[in-house]
Amino acid sequence: MTLFRPATDLDSYAGLTAYAGDLHNHCGISYGHGSIETAFANAKQQLDFASVTGHAAWHDIPAEPRDVHDYHIEGFARLESQWGHVQDVTAAAHEDGEFVSLLSLEWHSLTYGDHCVYYQSDHGPLEVARSQSLEELRVRLRDLDAAGLPSMVLPHHIGYGTGHRGINWSTYTEELSPVVELVSMHGSGEAEPGLRQYLHTMGPRDGASTAQHGLTQGHRFGFIGSTDHHSAHPGSYGYGKAMVWADSLTRTGIWDAIQARRTYAVTGDRIMLATAVDGMPMGSEVRASGTRRIEVDVLGGDRIDFVEVLRNNEVIAVGRPTASSEESDFDGVLAVSFGWGEYGVEVDWDVSIRVRGGRILSVDPRLHGEDIVDPLRKGSDAEGPTTRWVQADDHTITMATRTRGNPTVLTDATQQLGLQVVGDGNTVLEVIANGRTVQATVAELREGSKTAYTGGFVSPAILLHRAVDESARTVRMDFEDVGGDEGTDWYYTRVRQANDQYAWSSPTWVDAGAGS
Repeated sequence: MTLFRPATDLDSYAGLTAYAGDLHNHCGISYGHGSIETAFANAKQQLDFASVTGHAAWHDIPAEPRDVHDYHIEGFARLESQWGHVQDVTAAAHEDGEFVSLLSLEWHSLTYGDHCVYYQSDHGPLEVARSQSLEELRVRLRDLDAAGLPSMVLPHHIGYGTGHRGINWSTYTEELSPVVELVSMHGSGEAEPGLRQYLHTMGPRDGASTAQHGLTQGHRFGFIGSTDHHSAHPGSYGYGKAMVWADSLTRTGIWDAIQARRTYAVTGDRIMLATAVDGMPMGSEVRASGTRRIEVDVLGGDRIDFVEVLRNNEVIAVGRPTASSEESDFDGVLAVSFGWGEYGVEVDWDVSIRVRGGRILSVDPRLHGEDIVDPLRKGSDAEGPTTRWVQADDHTITMATRTRGNPTVLTDATQQLGLQVVGDGNTVLEVIANGRTVQATVAELREGSKTAYTGGFVSPAILLHRAVDESARTVRMDFEDVGGDEGTDWYYTRVRQANDQYAWSSPTWVDAGAGS
């Protein structure tokens, strides 16, 4: 199993790799569905690091609606009764160099906004969740740090209005909160108006709670994504991932990258996004007078529509892939999806994928968990990962997975693998799924996608996506900017792909003064 773990040749990222994780998701340890063992099993099918979060406390919970109040209280009690087990499973999931696990808990607050507490360990106290204010929570965490247990407390679904579990910028500090969760199943909290609307029962996005508003207030924080998925499926595709530029796949490596804000948010694909200002990586603070050099390197998981560089929340430069005449050689992405059919009809897939006349370099798994927004709705009790895939060699992948149709016409619940392939126009992608064979050459897939059905009308289907050449998914930008009129500028980059997947880099700040 070779996961796509990209690097960049920008000097400030030497020795670093972009790892993908999900730091905020749920299962049945509090309120949600599925076991924590299943959650980590699913995580290992498509992520490099993860934390499975338990809902722990809500200091200012309203008494009404009563059913909402009760399921929260019951969930908190459930987590408390299982906390020892949660720590043990988190510890067992960790393996340096293969998969990093972190222990976390969620602290709800109407007043201060929801936060997740993370420990740089697989063991830590649950009692911090009893804090009645954000400052009390910070005091408890400072005490733990002094005792040798580092922690973070990261805001999430920041875009809800203050007083409605969105971020309260007046009480935010970067001391224990180096990054914020910019995007999740709730939507994107970058800007209003902006991408990925807030459509959850908790309400719409408020402009004064967005990341852009926080940046204008002078706060300094990085960006991550995570799913906030509630059905034991960390990394459920399209809801959010945390990408980190780390020097090793270890707890220390991941932790240090987050502390340095060397992070970016993606919705789904493992987009490679690296930015530098005067040779310093994303998340840095730079001192410079006058002109500064901006560098951006992007390698997408699909065709890139555009790359935007923003200064002080305004777009100052746009990059697009360089037009390239297609050559016979191929170095790009061949993606395959499985699913569709009638909603609620469970289909078990037995899949073999073979590349003839080419090689599979790595895989970007794009796997979905069961989408359940209402914690009171019954979900699947199945144990073990929804998908298991194995890369046997440079040519062959086998996969067993499950689909249930798409719950709405706007909700993708398919299972997909994005293959990084080298070959030429004659390279053949062959898929055998539940006895049905479909194949196409790279030359054919450069012209368009190809579909097949397992049966008749409204039967489950297979999609060989259009081939994506490297030239169509690569953007490099290198330019100079004189800065704005204020004493401090901040720069960040966002990426939009043709498949409706996005990425946002953490900002870099430039303070007026002599260069370093």
